[in-house]
Amino acid sequence: MKKFDRLIARRGYANRSEALRDLVRGELVQEEWADAEAETVGTITLVYDHHTHDLDERLVDIQHHQHDLVISSMHVHLTARMCLEVLAVRGKAKAIQALADKLIATKGVRHGKLTATTTAKTLA
Repeated sequence: MKKFDRLIARRGYANRSEALRDLVRGELVQEEWADAEAETVGTITLVYDHHTHDLDERLVDIQHHQHDLVISSMHVHLTARMCLEVLAVRGKAKAIQALADKLIATKGVRHGKLTATTTAKTLA
């Protein structure tokens, strides 16, 4: 419990109950995403070299073909070559995972990550 108390103090929780609440919610979100047909939300983060031949166009094309899932995007220039793109996505867990996999696997993407979260409809 001492280790747990140090952890929750570092993260700024007021008490153990608040920390446990978030741990439980995290597990509930994972369960939600395990249901392929569940309505979910999340972000897809990509870091890529925009000098890679037609990579920008390929990434945009993939997103346009899944326009029903991509609800917003942000593009940031990290360096003269490297870009960060963050997509807010909403839809069925299975479809979002497939979109993330396709974008992340695109040649030229240096790093990508799907962050799964929840609409909070099922959380009390």
